[in-house]
Parts: sequence; structure tokens; C-alpha cells
Amino acid sequence: MSSSGYRANPSTAEEMVPPTAERARRNGQPAPTDTAPEPADTSAAASDDSERFRRQYTEIATLAGGLAHELRNPLSTIRMNLDLLCEDLQLGDDPRQQRIGRKLDTIRHECSRLQDLLGDFLQFARAGEPDLQERDLSRLVAEFIDFYQPEARACRIELSPHLSASLPPVRVDPNLLRLVLMNLARNAQEAMPDGGQLEIQTLARDGRVLLQVIDSGQGMPEAVRLRLFDVFFSTKPNGSGLGLPTVRKIVEAHNGTIECDSEPGRGTRFTVSLPATRSWW
Repeated sequence: MSSSGYRANPSTAEEMVPPTAERARRNGQPAPTDTAPEPADTSAAASDDSERFRRQYTEIATLAGGLAHELRNPLSTIRMNLDLLCEDLQLGDDPRQQRIGRKLDTIRHECSRLQDLLGDFLQFARAGEPDLQERDLSRLVAEFIDFYQPEARACRIELSPHLSASLPPVRVDPNLLRLVLMNLARNAQEAMPDGGQLEIQTLARDGRVLLQVIDSGQGMPEAVRLRLFDVFFSTKPNGSGLGLPTVRKIVEAHNGTIECDSEPGRGTRFTVSLPATRSWW
């Protein structure tokens, strides 16, 4: 039976198309190997880059914090002297004296605003340096609620705590955690100018300990929610834009995460998730 096409004799084929190694030998070249080159190990380089970035960030944060501290001191002196000047001036009904009084009030107001901004900035700069201790999150939250209750009552806000009595411990900085709670509570307070309900929950889930702060306020559109944690972003006329970024920085320094769920007219929920130090189940 004949077949179409040409079929070479094996010996002839070997001479016509020699194997790669043989062909390289005949051309005086080193024989190639079948072993693929090993990929470069980038883990060490990535670790070095991460460490270098951390050192640079720490240096910049230290310098910025030092600068803010140095600015706040003379600013406090200016404000104090303005208060004394206003007390010394005998401002009557004369239009010129009234203008002087209004200008002094404006300067005092701006000094106060700058002091608040520098205070927020210093909190942000120091937020990444927690003094970690093994603590019960529910107990820390209960202590904060006792502290915040008078302010909430004055703003017609009803506090509704739901704190688990059987949480695994977490490693936290109690002072920084209180700052997180205060920022979230004040954020909720501003979202409920006519009062409302503020629910604070703690619970354990999948090896994590959760803190939820839920308000019945105005809520927010998606465009605002996506930028909440951006530094210097604020929807308030006199807001520093550092409160929620500070919260996020503190949470991340505790190896945690923070999420926000919100819709206009349906309130807002912040969820902080922290790793448990050991299993409790």
C-alpha cells in the first residue's frame, strides 16, 4: 500500500536534522540544557524595600510631628495674649472700637482653629505607635460608654450597647482605642444633629473580634463613603479631614481593618475587625 508524502530513513533523518545538542557540538557551541532558568528571588528585595519605606515614613512622621509641636507652642502664646488684650481693651459703642473688637475675635477664632488642626495632626502622626496590651474589648468599650454618656445625653443621643461577655482577648493600646471610639462617636453625633440612636456592639467571628458603631443619622452617598479615609477630606466646613484617617491608621497599626456601610437616609455602620490573640472556642 502506498502512502502520500515522503518518509525519510531514520539514519538519513538524523544526519539531515541532528539533535540540538549534537548540532551545537558540531558548531563548536556549548550544549544547551533542558533545565529552565530559576526565577530571581524577589522576596529579599521586597523586604528591603518595605523596610526602607517604613524607615522613611517614620522619619517623615517624626519630623512632621515635631514641626506641628513647635508651631502649637507659639500659637498657644499668641492666643493667650489675645485673650489678655481683649480683657485690657475697654471697647465701647464707638464704631471704630467695635471694628477692633470684631477683628480681635476673628484672630482668636482662627488661632483656635489652627490649634485644633495641629492637635489632630499630632494625633495622626502618633497613631501608628501603639503600646499593645492584652485586654478585653468589651470592658474597654464599656468604660468609654460611661465616659461618653453625659455628652451623648446632652446631644439627645440614646446609647444602645450590646457587648459580648465572652470575647477572646485582643492586643490593643487602650488610649488609642479610646481615640478610635471617640472619633467614631463624634462622627455619628455630627450625623445626628437632632439626636438619634447610637448602637455599639462587640462580637467574635471567625477568629476575629469585631467592634461595630451604628448610628441612625443621615447616612452618606457612595462618593463620600469611598473617600472617608482620605487624608484631609472632609464634608464639614471647619473639619480637619484627619479624624477618620487617624482611626484607620490606628486600626491598621493593630493589624486590623475598618469598613463603612452607609446609605443616604439609612444611617451608617463602621465595623472594626481585630485579630484575637488566641482561640476561645
